[in-house]
Order: sequence, then structure tokens, then C-alpha cells
Amino acid sequence: MFKNTKEKGAAGEEIACKYLVKNGFTILDRNYQKKWGELDIVANYKGILNFIEVKSVLGSIKDAKGDTDAGYRPEDNVHIRKQGRLRRVIQSYLQERGYSIETDFCFTIAIVVMDIKLRRAKVRLIENVVF
Repeated sequence: MFKNTKEKGAAGEEIACKYLVKNGFTILDRNYQKKWGELDIVANYKGILNFIEVKSVLGSIKDAKGDTDAGYRPEDNVHIRKQGRLRRVIQSYLQERGYSIETDFCFTIAIVVMDIKLRRAKVRLIENVVF
């Protein structure tokens, strides 16, 4: 079991990275941090820059939708304030790394449901999220 949410999040990010690489993504950066926010994963997929927010939850992988036992959806935690911080840190990343204004990019949420009993995980991507 995980000692805290930071450990759970780190495990979820590692699982998400392995899933992404297995599915053709190239990981460019992890845990890019600024005072105003953090990008969990930055990856390239078919020439498009993907900013990926990982939401890790404990639950049963039998539920393909990834809902938790508590009845909420992990993607709901990407609320309006979080979206504002993400917009700002994405702008910082693009500028700092020298990407042009014409760079194609998208925002993706990776839901990682970790089943402790089965010692397995399931990843679900919500791609091209608009906020």
C-alpha cells in the first residue's frame, strides 16, 4: 500500500509513462514545475505535443470506466482553477523550450486505476480535452 498520495501519484505516473511508450508516445519531460503549476508528462505522439495530467486512483480494474468506489470520476479533479494553472504552465513550457506559436499540441488526462488486490492497473486516456 502507499504511504501517502505523493507515492500513489508517482506510481500512477510511472504506469502511465509505460502505457504511453507502449502505445507509440515519446516521453519528452516529466514533472515540469513552475511556481504556478506542474505538468505531469509531456510527450510527442505523431508530431503532436501532448500535455498529460495523470489522475491516479485505487479501485477495481473491472470497472472499465475507471469510476471509483466513492462514485466520482477522477477527471473531475481537473477543475477550473487547475485548468487555469495548467494553461499558464503550458504557455511557460512552450516558451521556455522554444516551440513556435504554430506548434500543434493537445491536453490529455490519463486515468490510472490501480487494483491493489490484483496488483494490476488500467489506464484510460481522455484525449484532446478543451478548457
